[in-house]
Amino acid sequence: MAIFEELKERGLIAQTTHEEEVRDLLNNHSITFYTGFDPTADSLHVGHFLILVTMARMQRAGHRPIALIGGGTGMVGDPTGRTDMRQMMTPETVEYHSNCFKSQMANLIDFSNGKALMLNNADWLLGLNYIEFLRDVGIHYSVNKMLTYECFKTRLERGLSFLEFNYMLMQGYDFYKLNKNYDCVMQLGGDDQWANILGGIELIRRKSGKEAYGLTFSILATSDGKKMGKTQKGAVWLDPKKTSPFEFYQYWRNVGDADVVNLLKKLTFIPVKDIENEFGSKSGQELNAAKELLAYEVTKMVHGEEEASRVQAAAKSLFANASVSEDMPTKELPADAFQNGEIGILDLLTTTKIVPSKGEARRLVDQGGITVNDEKVESAQKAFNKTDFGEGYIILKKGKKSIFKVKL
Repeated sequence: MAIFEELKERGLIAQTTHEEEVRDLLNNHSITFYTGFDPTADSLHVGHFLILVTMARMQRAGHRPIALIGGGTGMVGDPTGRTDMRQMMTPETVEYHSNCFKSQMANLIDFSNGKALMLNNADWLLGLNYIEFLRDVGIHYSVNKMLTYECFKTRLERGLSFLEFNYMLMQGYDFYKLNKNYDCVMQLGGDDQWANILGGIELIRRKSGKEAYGLTFSILATSDGKKMGKTQKGAVWLDPKKTSPFEFYQYWRNVGDADVVNLLKKLTFIPVKDIENEFGSKSGQELNAAKELLAYEVTKMVHGEEEASRVQAAAKSLFANASVSEDMPTKELPADAFQNGEIGILDLLTTTKIVPSKGEARRLVDQGGITVNDEKVESAQKAFNKTDFGEGYIILKKGKKSIFKVKL
């Protein structure tokens, strides 16, 4: 199947600027395309994973990706999707974050022998003369038109700084520079980047007379529209030091029944026909195999086959018999958590941050959702002393999907 049709079949494409031209370019030519990554943290996260996999698909189809690190634009910050101004970063922080991305991207994209490029827009943005930039680039942007874009409209009531207002010009200039210097003819991005992509395409047309193209993808979301990639602990990171491979695997293992087939199509390289034949008509417990496959395949791409196999085996063993594993999430109870030698179940759950509040803890206990050492906790008054911790820990299950080792 041609790559454009595959992207469509997998439900990846949200918008294209020129559908027939984009189809022809992707199916019948070898092009250079780019996607930008602003270095706002020291790791990529699940929200970036969809676009990374898509870049890898296109590379396998014969196209050359450019991963553009926003060392320059990251000094300003994209107002898209924000209700407040992003925190300003120092050049040293931006450089450190940028370097952290490289090895994570290389797990999915082949950068050898010029098959893909990794560039930093700081190389051309930080040295710009402001007056020249305004005359050369600013003249091609209409403020009236920019204010019609959703990324700016949502910020006007709270206040939009002039600093952020420049972001669209800077990203458009990125596309222009990549088009001029690397023959890059297409930008990929999340659907929230549509306005910025259009700005770059228009700038290229006005300054060079060339055509350029854009392709966007819907953000990674559940069937009920909730953005994926967050847990009670925060973002799900690709860095194993920030989100362990076991927690990463469990995140995907615990996706909803309504989402797993769609995620298999979007995030794995398994043929769509195979996914539909195997799981398309299944429901309930029958989808557990699909969730295990999704978790394994995604963990393999991020952390490697050996690590994926190891954490999958640990997860299966752990949830089958609550055996202790070095991979299982571990919580520590401080010594002062015990009052008169005891700690109540509600305090235990909240002190370890397994649940965010005593109200939530009480609800889980009342509904039979908490198990300690294979015994269901029947009362919110249940208390534990240090002898209950046996060899220094207890095994606590929250519902059917979360299990922790709580140690002293």
